[in-house]
Amino acid sequence: MNKILKFFTRLLPFWTVLLVIVGYFWPKSLIFFKPYLDWMFGFTMLGIGAVLNFEDFLPVLKKPHLVLLGTLTQFTIMPASAYLIAKLFHFSPELTLGLILAGSVPGAMASNVISYLAKADVAYSIAMTSTATFLAPLLTPALTYLYAHTILKVPFWPMFWSIIKMVIIPLLIGFGLKQVFKKTINKIQEVFPAISTLFIAFICGLIVALNKNYIIGVSLMLFGGIVLHNLVGLFGGYGAGILYKFSSKRKRTLAIEVGMQNAGLGAVLALHHFGPKVALPSALFATWCVITASILAEIWRRKDEKKREKA
Repeated sequence: MNKILKFFTRLLPFWTVLLVIVGYFWPKSLIFFKPYLDWMFGFTMLGIGAVLNFEDFLPVLKKPHLVLLGTLTQFTIMPASAYLIAKLFHFSPELTLGLILAGSVPGAMASNVISYLAKADVAYSIAMTSTATFLAPLLTPALTYLYAHTILKVPFWPMFWSIIKMVIIPLLIGFGLKQVFKKTINKIQEVFPAISTLFIAFICGLIVALNKNYIIGVSLMLFGGIVLHNLVGLFGGYGAGILYKFSSKRKRTLAIEVGMQNAGLGAVLALHHFGPKVALPSALFATWCVITASILAEIWRRKDEKKREKA
Protein backbone atom coordinates (compact mmCIF):
# COMPACT_ATOMS: atom_id res chain seq x y z
CA MET A 1 0.00 0.00 0.00
CA ASN A 2 2.84 2.40 0.89
CA LYS A 3 4.40 1.88 -2.56
CA ILE A 4 1.10 2.82 -4.22
CA LEU A 5 0.78 5.95 -2.07
CA LYS A 6 4.41 6.95 -2.79
CA PHE A 7 3.75 6.53 -6.51
CA PHE A 8 0.57 8.63 -6.18
CA THR A 9 2.51 11.41 -4.42
CA ARG A 10 5.27 11.42 -7.03
CA LEU A 11 2.62 12.07 -9.68
CA LEU A 12 1.86 15.51 -8.18
CA PRO A 13 2.54 17.29 -11.52
CA PHE A 14 0.10 14.96 -13.31
CA TRP A 15 -2.71 15.38 -10.73
CA THR A 16 -2.23 19.16 -10.66
CA VAL A 17 -2.40 19.50 -14.44
CA LEU A 18 -5.37 17.10 -14.56
CA LEU A 19 -7.36 19.11 -12.00
CA VAL A 20 -6.47 22.38 -13.74
CA ILE A 21 -7.87 20.92 -16.98
CA VAL A 22 -11.00 19.76 -15.14
CA GLY A 23 -11.34 23.23 -13.57
CA TYR A 24 -11.16 24.91 -16.96
CA PHE A 25 -13.49 22.64 -18.94
CA TRP A 26 -15.85 21.52 -16.15
CA PRO A 27 -15.67 24.35 -13.59
CA LYS A 28 -18.91 23.48 -11.78
CA SER A 29 -17.47 20.14 -10.68
CA LEU A 30 -14.84 21.95 -8.57
CA ILE A 31 -16.57 25.20 -7.55
CA PHE A 32 -18.66 23.04 -5.22
CA PHE A 33 -15.54 22.68 -3.00
CA LYS A 34 -14.91 26.43 -2.55
CA PRO A 35 -16.44 26.65 0.99
CA TYR A 36 -14.05 23.91 2.14
CA LEU A 37 -10.86 25.49 0.75
CA ASP A 38 -9.46 26.64 4.12
CA TRP A 39 -10.09 23.20 5.61
CA MET A 40 -8.39 21.52 2.66
CA PHE A 41 -5.29 23.64 3.09
CA GLY A 42 -5.33 23.17 6.86
CA PHE A 43 -5.41 19.39 6.47
CA THR A 44 -2.59 19.64 3.93
CA MET A 45 -0.41 21.38 6.51
CA LEU A 46 -1.49 18.96 9.26
CA GLY A 47 -0.40 16.07 7.04
CA ILE A 48 2.95 17.71 6.41
CA GLY A 49 3.44 18.25 10.15
CA ALA A 50 2.70 14.57 10.74
CA VAL A 51 5.68 13.46 8.65
CA LEU A 52 8.19 15.83 10.27
CA ASN A 53 10.67 14.59 12.87
CA PHE A 54 12.85 16.37 15.43
CA GLU A 55 15.88 15.27 13.39
CA ASP A 56 14.61 17.36 10.45
CA PHE A 57 15.46 20.50 12.42
CA LEU A 58 19.02 19.48 13.28
CA PRO A 59 20.53 21.39 10.32
CA VAL A 60 18.94 24.56 11.74
CA LEU A 61 20.61 23.95 15.11
CA LYS A 62 23.97 22.77 13.74
CA LYS A 63 24.44 25.34 10.96
CA PRO A 64 21.71 27.99 11.36
CA HIS A 65 23.55 30.49 9.14
CA LEU A 66 23.18 28.19 6.10
CA VAL A 67 19.43 27.85 6.61
CA LEU A 68 19.01 31.58 7.24
CA LEU A 69 21.10 32.39 4.14
CA GLY A 70 18.84 30.19 2.02
CA THR A 71 15.65 31.59 3.54
CA LEU A 72 16.88 35.16 3.07
CA THR A 73 17.70 34.37 -0.57
CA GLN A 74 14.20 33.06 -1.17
CA PHE A 75 12.39 35.96 0.51
CA THR A 76 14.60 38.44 -1.37
CA ILE A 77 14.63 37.07 -4.93
CA MET A 78 11.03 35.93 -5.31
CA PRO A 79 8.98 38.96 -4.16
CA ALA A 80 11.37 41.48 -5.77
CA SER A 81 11.40 39.64 -9.10
CA ALA A 82 7.60 39.27 -8.98
CA TYR A 83 7.24 43.04 -8.66
CA LEU A 84 9.68 43.74 -11.50
CA ILE A 85 8.14 41.11 -13.81
CA ALA A 86 4.62 42.46 -13.18
CA LYS A 87 5.86 45.94 -14.14
CA LEU A 88 7.68 44.56 -17.21
CA PHE A 89 4.53 42.79 -18.45
CA HIS A 90 2.22 45.70 -17.48
CA PHE A 91 -0.05 43.45 -15.43
CA SER A 92 -3.33 44.73 -14.04
CA PRO A 93 -3.35 45.66 -10.31
CA GLU A 94 -5.00 42.30 -9.46
CA LEU A 95 -2.44 40.21 -11.34
CA THR A 96 0.45 42.32 -10.02
CA LEU A 97 -0.70 41.77 -6.45
CA GLY A 98 -1.28 38.08 -7.21
CA LEU A 99 2.24 37.56 -8.56
CA ILE A 100 3.78 39.46 -5.63
CA LEU A 101 1.78 37.29 -3.21
CA ALA A 102 2.99 34.13 -5.01
CA GLY A 103 6.55 35.39 -4.57
CA SER A 104 6.10 36.30 -0.90
CA VAL A 105 4.93 32.92 0.41
CA PRO A 106 7.42 30.35 1.78
CA GLY A 107 8.83 27.43 -0.21
CA ALA A 108 6.54 24.61 -1.27
CA MET A 109 6.52 21.50 0.91
CA ALA A 110 6.63 19.51 -2.35
CA SER A 111 10.19 20.82 -2.73
CA ASN A 112 11.32 18.23 -0.19
CA VAL A 113 10.11 15.43 -2.48
CA ILE A 114 11.69 17.10 -5.52
CA SER A 115 15.01 17.48 -3.63
CA TYR A 116 14.93 13.76 -2.88
CA LEU A 117 14.31 12.93 -6.55
CA ALA A 118 17.08 15.35 -7.63
CA LYS A 119 19.61 13.66 -5.30
CA ALA A 120 19.96 17.01 -3.53
CA ASP A 121 20.37 17.76 0.20
CA VAL A 122 16.97 16.68 1.57
CA ALA A 123 17.76 17.58 5.21
CA TYR A 124 18.67 21.12 4.10
CA SER A 125 15.49 21.31 2.02
CA ILE A 126 13.27 20.32 4.96
CA ALA A 127 15.07 22.71 7.32
CA MET A 128 14.72 25.60 4.85
CA THR A 129 11.08 24.92 4.06
CA SER A 130 10.17 24.58 7.74
CA THR A 131 12.04 27.74 8.73
CA ALA A 132 10.47 29.77 5.91
CA THR A 133 7.01 28.42 6.82
CA PHE A 134 7.34 29.43 10.47
CA LEU A 135 8.53 32.90 9.40
CA ALA A 136 5.66 33.24 6.89
CA PRO A 137 3.04 34.79 9.25
CA LEU A 138 5.24 37.89 9.49
CA LEU A 139 7.23 37.88 6.24
CA THR A 140 4.45 37.03 3.74
CA PRO A 141 2.09 39.88 4.68
CA ALA A 142 5.06 42.24 5.27
CA LEU A 143 6.59 41.61 1.83
CA THR A 144 3.19 41.72 0.13
CA TYR A 145 2.53 45.07 1.81
CA LEU A 146 6.01 46.39 0.95
CA TYR A 147 5.69 45.70 -2.79
CA ALA A 148 1.94 46.01 -3.33
CA HIS A 149 0.43 48.51 -0.85
CA THR A 150 0.52 51.29 -3.47
CA ILE A 151 -1.42 49.07 -5.90
CA LEU A 152 -4.23 47.69 -3.73
CA LYS A 153 -5.01 47.71 -0.03
CA VAL A 154 -3.08 44.93 1.74
CA PRO A 155 -4.58 43.78 5.08
CA PHE A 156 -1.42 42.89 7.05
CA TRP A 157 -2.93 41.57 10.30
CA PRO A 158 -5.82 39.62 8.75
CA MET A 159 -3.24 37.89 6.50
CA PHE A 160 -1.02 37.25 9.52
CA TRP A 161 -3.84 35.52 11.42
CA SER A 162 -4.94 33.57 8.33
CA ILE A 163 -1.44 32.05 8.03
CA ILE A 164 -1.38 31.27 11.76
CA LYS A 165 -4.75 29.48 11.49
CA MET A 166 -4.22 27.70 8.16
CA VAL A 167 -0.50 26.93 8.36
CA ILE A 168 1.16 27.16 11.76
CA ILE A 169 -1.56 25.65 13.99
CA PRO A 170 -2.29 22.64 11.70
CA LEU A 171 1.46 22.10 11.22
CA LEU A 172 2.02 22.04 14.99
CA ILE A 173 -0.98 19.76 15.55
CA GLY A 174 0.35 17.33 12.94
CA PHE A 175 3.81 17.45 14.49
CA GLY A 176 2.33 16.89 17.95
CA LEU A 177 0.28 13.91 16.78
CA LYS A 178 3.46 12.43 15.27
CA GLN A 179 5.23 12.61 18.65
CA VAL A 180 2.30 11.14 20.62
CA PHE A 181 1.32 8.40 18.15
CA LYS A 182 4.71 7.90 16.50
CA LYS A 183 4.48 4.13 15.89
CA THR A 184 0.97 4.30 14.46
CA ILE A 185 1.69 7.29 12.25
CA ASN A 186 4.95 5.78 10.98
CA LYS A 187 2.92 2.85 9.64
CA ILE A 188 0.53 5.10 7.71
CA GLN A 189 2.68 8.19 7.11
CA GLU A 190 2.59 7.83 3.32
CA VAL A 191 -1.13 8.63 3.53
CA PHE A 192 -0.43 12.25 4.53
CA PRO A 193 1.72 13.32 1.55
CA ALA A 194 -0.82 11.62 -0.74
CA ILE A 195 -3.69 13.63 0.82
CA SER A 196 -1.62 16.81 0.57
CA THR A 197 -0.94 16.08 -3.10
CA LEU A 198 -4.66 15.67 -3.78
CA PHE A 199 -5.63 18.84 -1.94
CA ILE A 200 -2.95 20.96 -3.66
CA ALA A 201 -4.17 19.74 -7.04
CA PHE A 202 -7.78 20.53 -6.01
CA ILE A 203 -6.84 24.06 -4.92
CA CYS A 204 -5.15 24.79 -8.27
CA GLY A 205 -8.08 23.35 -10.20
CA LEU A 206 -10.59 25.35 -8.15
CA ILE A 207 -8.80 28.67 -8.75
CA VAL A 208 -8.79 27.98 -12.50
CA ALA A 209 -12.50 27.06 -12.34
CA LEU A 210 -13.32 30.35 -10.59
CA ASN A 211 -11.36 32.31 -13.22
CA LYS A 212 -12.36 30.45 -16.39
CA ASN A 213 -13.74 33.46 -18.25
CA TYR A 214 -10.96 35.76 -17.07
CA ILE A 215 -8.18 33.33 -18.07
CA ILE A 216 -9.05 33.56 -21.77
CA GLY A 217 -8.06 37.22 -21.91
CA VAL A 218 -4.86 37.10 -19.84
CA SER A 219 -3.49 33.59 -20.22
CA LEU A 220 -0.53 34.11 -22.61
CA MET A 221 0.79 37.27 -20.93
CA LEU A 222 0.30 35.86 -17.44
CA PHE A 223 1.84 32.52 -18.35
CA GLY A 224 4.90 34.28 -19.75
CA GLY A 225 5.32 36.19 -16.49
CA ILE A 226 4.97 33.03 -14.41
CA VAL A 227 7.50 31.12 -16.54
CA LEU A 228 9.99 33.99 -16.15
CA HIS A 229 9.36 34.25 -12.40
CA ASN A 230 9.97 30.54 -11.95
CA LEU A 231 13.17 30.65 -14.04
CA VAL A 232 14.48 33.61 -12.03
CA GLY A 233 13.87 31.59 -8.86
CA LEU A 234 15.59 28.43 -10.13
CA PHE A 235 18.62 30.19 -11.64
CA GLY A 236 18.77 32.78 -8.86
CA GLY A 237 18.77 30.08 -6.20
CA TYR A 238 21.50 28.10 -7.95
CA GLY A 239 23.53 31.26 -8.55
CA ALA A 240 23.24 32.18 -4.87
CA GLY A 241 24.50 28.68 -4.02
CA ILE A 242 27.58 29.32 -6.16
CA LEU A 243 28.10 32.67 -4.42
CA TYR A 244 27.83 30.99 -1.01
CA LYS A 245 30.27 28.26 -2.17
CA PHE A 246 27.73 25.51 -1.45
CA SER A 247 28.29 21.89 -2.43
CA SER A 248 26.67 20.65 -5.65
CA LYS A 249 23.84 18.98 -3.70
CA ARG A 250 23.12 22.10 -1.66
CA LYS A 251 23.15 24.32 -4.78
CA ARG A 252 20.49 22.07 -6.29
CA THR A 253 18.47 22.29 -3.10
CA LEU A 254 18.62 26.07 -2.99
CA ALA A 255 17.56 26.29 -6.65
CA ILE A 256 14.54 24.07 -5.95
CA GLU A 257 13.64 25.88 -2.71
CA VAL A 258 13.75 29.33 -4.29
CA GLY A 259 12.10 28.28 -7.55
CA MET A 260 9.23 26.41 -5.88
CA GLN A 261 6.78 28.50 -3.87
CA ASN A 262 3.93 27.39 -1.63
CA ALA A 263 1.64 29.02 -4.14
CA GLY A 264 -1.28 26.96 -2.82
CA LEU A 265 -1.06 29.14 0.29
CA GLY A 266 -0.85 32.21 -1.94
CA ALA A 267 -4.02 31.13 -3.75
CA VAL A 268 -5.95 30.53 -0.52
CA LEU A 269 -4.81 33.86 0.98
CA ALA A 270 -5.75 35.66 -2.23
CA LEU A 271 -9.24 34.15 -2.27
CA HIS A 272 -9.68 34.93 1.42
CA HIS A 273 -8.54 38.56 1.35
CA PHE A 274 -8.65 39.81 -2.26
CA GLY A 275 -10.61 37.72 -4.78
CA PRO A 276 -10.34 35.04 -7.51
CA LYS A 277 -8.37 37.20 -9.97
CA VAL A 278 -5.60 37.80 -7.43
CA ALA A 279 -5.49 34.05 -6.74
CA LEU A 280 -4.88 33.14 -10.39
CA PRO A 281 -1.08 33.75 -10.55
CA SER A 282 -0.55 31.56 -7.48
CA ALA A 283 -2.61 28.69 -8.89
CA LEU A 284 -0.78 28.75 -12.22
CA PHE A 285 2.61 29.18 -10.53
CA ALA A 286 1.91 26.18 -8.28
CA THR A 287 1.16 24.07 -11.36
CA TRP A 288 4.12 25.29 -13.43
CA CYS A 289 6.81 25.17 -10.72
CA VAL A 290 6.04 21.53 -9.90
CA ILE A 291 6.44 20.59 -13.58
CA THR A 292 9.74 22.45 -14.10
CA ALA A 293 11.25 21.26 -10.82
CA SER A 294 10.30 17.66 -11.60
CA ILE A 295 11.98 17.92 -15.03
CA LEU A 296 15.07 19.48 -13.45
CA ALA A 297 15.21 16.73 -10.82
CA GLU A 298 15.10 14.08 -13.55
CA ILE A 299 17.92 15.80 -15.48
CA TRP A 300 20.11 15.93 -12.36
CA ARG A 301 19.29 12.32 -11.46
CA ARG A 302 20.33 11.07 -14.90
CA LYS A 303 23.48 13.20 -14.79
CA ASP A 304 24.46 11.53 -11.52
CA GLU A 305 23.77 8.08 -12.96
CA LYS A 306 26.05 8.79 -15.94
CA LYS A 307 28.82 9.92 -13.57
CA ARG A 308 28.51 6.69 -11.58
CA GLU A 309 28.64 4.62 -14.80
CA LYS A 310 31.84 6.37 -15.91
CA ALA A 311 33.47 6.00 -12.49
